Amino acid sequence: MIDPDRQKLIRARQKSRARVMALLLGALVVLFFAISIVKMASGTP
Repeated sequence: MIDPDRQKLIRARQKSRARVMALLLGALVVLFFAISIVKMASGTP
């Protein structure tokens, strides 16, 4: 069995990784949205 201190460290790493992935996914969504707006404004199909 894993000791509580090690388990806290593992959970902290998982939480950190999840936040980074959420930020990257959010940035990708914003990028696609911005590209779509620019394409619609310029009239490019």
